[in-house]
Amino acid sequence: MVEKRGEQIVETAQEARQAERGPSVRNVLVVSTIAVIIAFALIWLLFFRNW
Repeated sequence: MVEKRGEQIVETAQEARQAERGPSVRNVLVVSTIAVIIAFALIWLLFFRNW
């Protein structure tokens, strides 16, 4: 619970964070990293590969 002591607000780490920590954040990071790797591979194949 948020507490006010004088001019200072005291919160727990979870209250201060106010964000979800879980597998969804990790999944977004993994999927986006794989997507970038695939995109770079396609760009290399299309533009920089010697036919």
